Amino acid sequence: MTTSNVSSHVLPRVKEALVVCAHPDDESFGLGAILAALCGGGTRVRVLCFTHGEASTLGDTTQSLGEVREQELNSAAEVLGIDETKLMAYADGHLQEAPIDELVRLVEESIETAELLLVFDEDGITGHPDHSQATKAACIAAKRQSLPVLAWTLPKSVARQLNVEFGTAFVGRDDDSIDIVIDVDRELQREAIACHASQSLHNPVLWRRLELLGKREHLRWLFSLV
Repeated sequence: MTTSNVSSHVLPRVKEALVVCAHPDDESFGLGAILAALCGGGTRVRVLCFTHGEASTLGDTTQSLGEVREQELNSAAEVLGIDETKLMAYADGHLQEAPIDELVRLVEESIETAELLLVFDEDGITGHPDHSQATKAACIAAKRQSLPVLAWTLPKSVARQLNVEFGTAFVGRDDDSIDIVIDVDRELQREAIACHASQSLHNPVLWRRLELLGKREHLRWLFSLV
């Protein structure tokens, strides 16, 4: 992949961006503050999500968890200002078993007039293989369509601290691998997170990550036209 080595403190200016993610809540828990900033700046944002997140071990409900999480995604999208969501029904936790060409085709069909793709970092941030597969599909589609791909990532120090405290498998990046560091307002992100009540009410790792990040988010180019 071609990457940019020019650091920045501002998000790229585009008319439309497509978010490609694996689970309902990825758009809020990870990208929420970034998407709120883009939407607030006039960018039209759409979301393609590959699974309903039905395999989560969080969420105590008598209703189908997949149905609950679909409703939560729609509510969170409205809070963040997202224009449109497309939710697929691939098996949660098994996205790597889906034919990659099929996932790529879905991304290409969803691009429409998007000028930028937004994803999780290549390693999936949390170590979840679904995250990595969603990003892989987005990058292949972007290369074919000559579109840039910008990934949300974590500083290595934050990932390390989370792993020490919770025994998690977060993967972070050294400072020289991070291309964009922006100051964010987390108000809308927190409102969007609250929409995902099945996943956020008993999720200390999420809240600790936001505490460690403070008012900053970090991104890196996976594929850049610069």
